[in-house]
Amino acid sequence: MPIPPQDIRIESQRLVMTPFRASDAQDAFGCISLSLTRFMAWEPAPDPASFAEVWREWLAQMSTGTDYVFTIRQRDGDEFLGLVGLHRATDDTPELGIWIRENRHGAGFGREAVAAVAQWGADILNIGRYIYPVAVANTSSQRIAESLGGVVVDRRNTPKFTSVVYEIRCGGHAGT
Repeated sequence: MPIPPQDIRIESQRLVMTPFRASDAQDAFGCISLSLTRFMAWEPAPDPASFAEVWREWLAQMSTGTDYVFTIRQRDGDEFLGLVGLHRATDDTPELGIWIRENRHGAGFGREAVAAVAQWGADILNIGRYIYPVAVANTSSQRIAESLGGVVVDRRNTPKFTSVVYEIRCGGHAGT
């Protein structure tokens, strides 16, 4: 039985993660740019209406428990920081993904959010390990995976870039 999105709230030392809601769309859309998505498998939506098609699909997936997209907000002040995803949550090895708004890079928010969501998945969904694909050129995101005990288990070529795939096991390394 999927967990109702309205019942999910993940907290870490500095962050609060809640399932994406329509009211988060404007904040998220305003932070997505070509430079932000250069290391992502997807391209930015050209306009708010196109982005709405994307996030409405997220809402549908969250209602079935197959995927979760969480809005990341700073605990102090409620500033929108980005999104963290737990994709294919019912697979043997779900996938984690993250993006943080560009003007907040370098503060450790990405690592903190990924660690908190990974631990939530381990505690609530009994997930034992995750994959975390990262563009080879995205050294910041590689450091997130490595700081959580991630090890490279695969290499992939996508239309945009070559990526390495980390496996992150749950346990002592996933906590915040």
